[in-house]
Amino acid sequence: MKNYKITLIKGDGIGPEIIDEAVKVLDAVSSCCGFHFEYDEALMGGCAYDMTGDPLPQETITKSLNSDAVLFGAIGGEKWDRLPREKRPESGLLRFRKELGVYANLRPAIVYDELINASSLKPSVIKGVDLMVVRELIGGIYFGEPKGRDESKGWNTMVYTRDEIVRIAHNAFKIAMERSKRVCSIDKANVLDVSQLWRETVEEVAKEYPEVALSHMYVDNAAMQLIRDPKQFDVMLTGNIFGDILSDEASMLSGSIGLLPSASVGAKIGVYEPIHGSAPDIAGQGIANPIATISSASMMLRYELGEIEAADKIDEAIKKALKEGYRTQDLAQFDAKEVCSTSEIGSIVANYIVR
Repeated sequence: MKNYKITLIKGDGIGPEIIDEAVKVLDAVSSCCGFHFEYDEALMGGCAYDMTGDPLPQETITKSLNSDAVLFGAIGGEKWDRLPREKRPESGLLRFRKELGVYANLRPAIVYDELINASSLKPSVIKGVDLMVVRELIGGIYFGEPKGRDESKGWNTMVYTRDEIVRIAHNAFKIAMERSKRVCSIDKANVLDVSQLWRETVEEVAKEYPEVALSHMYVDNAAMQLIRDPKQFDVMLTGNIFGDILSDEASMLSGSIGLLPSASVGAKIGVYEPIHGSAPDIAGQGIANPIATISSASMMLRYELGEIEAADKIDEAIKKALKEGYRTQDLAQFDAKEVCSTSEIGSIVANYIVR
């Protein structure tokens, strides 16, 4: 029997609650697919700072690099917002991504037919939406040097090397080959030198994928088009800051940020997490939506472990739970047969897997 070692980073706020439900579902799918999980918990975020004085202890990096994948909840909260920047939870997360070399963030945005009324957009606009944002994750303005501030100004630098653009572009084109073979590269090449390099490099990489149709779009237009006609997109290739903004915008096509997962992959170990934050205002109340985290576990099975059948089982169980009208509080007003707690939704999905 295959044995996979998974590092669990539950984090802050609702992180522990949603990770627990993903583990419940993973255990259910492993029991019927012939493999086994071994879990090892590690600290990151505000809870790590409280216990160790560091939002990212070295032990967490070591554990993660020695595992097959990382399943991550969420970090941060107002409690830690006044700390020096290098001690804040978000700084630990950026450092974690860099240490693990996860340069590609994959964020799917899928509109479930069962929740088509949950979006603020017309059903005719969003029905059938299924797109993937491929966001470069460890370069660009979040990591560029020089950066800093004094009393009167602050400065950050957007930097991309050709090699960084090449590797994320290959990732996007390979994913497109498994989908509808369309890539739209997002930039601001009309005003930014770094975007001009981005566009030229993406065009060079595209020559290696003649079956894939490549288009370009300025980021401000892309933000508008994503609302006007989201079905025009298949794979959206973006830099770090543009992808951060556009993928959150795309998440609302589905009606709730609590539905959408992500994968951060690279040369080492992949990190799988919901795109939402730690939501400290609802932590401990049992009302958080765990579906994004459960879907992230499915992405882990699909992209990291190669357990496609198991990933499909999870995805189908989620769809069935939604079709049957089971909803968490964030979706209660949308055709709910029953409003469920965090734990109840996890159990429903797990039970559909083993039936």
